[in-house]
Amino acid sequence: QVQLVESGGGLVQAGGSLRLSCTASGRPSSYYVMGWFRQAPGKEREFVAAIDWSGGTTYYADSVEGRFTISRDNAKNTVYLQMNSLEPEDTAVYYCAAAQIWGTVVVRRDYYNYWGQGTQVTVSS
Repeated sequence: QVQLVESGGGLVQAGGSLRLSCTASGRPSSYYVMGWFRQAPGKEREFVAAIDWSGGTTYYADSVEGRFTISRDNAKNTVYLQMNSLEPEDTAVYYCAAAQIWGTVVVRRDYYNYWGQGTQVTVSS
């Protein structure tokens, strides 16, 4: 099993940047495909980005492509989400998650086995 803890959320003005971190414990994060999801009030949890075991392949939702960057440091058991050019529509609770399968299924939350508690990101206009 693996435990995931997110950090780095906060309040930022539109156009600003934030970097989220997700630190894994219990089992090395290198065992897992890692993803970021977000959930805005009244909406379903949606896929944001995913990264494979080595960090060599990434995948993004269309809504964040070109603005967000997912990366990982397996030596630190940490995955990052660098968010630039933030928009009010990016306001949500952001969750990291771990899966054991790579492919087009990484956009589906039901393929992730472990989840963090989430960190709030609020973008003001």
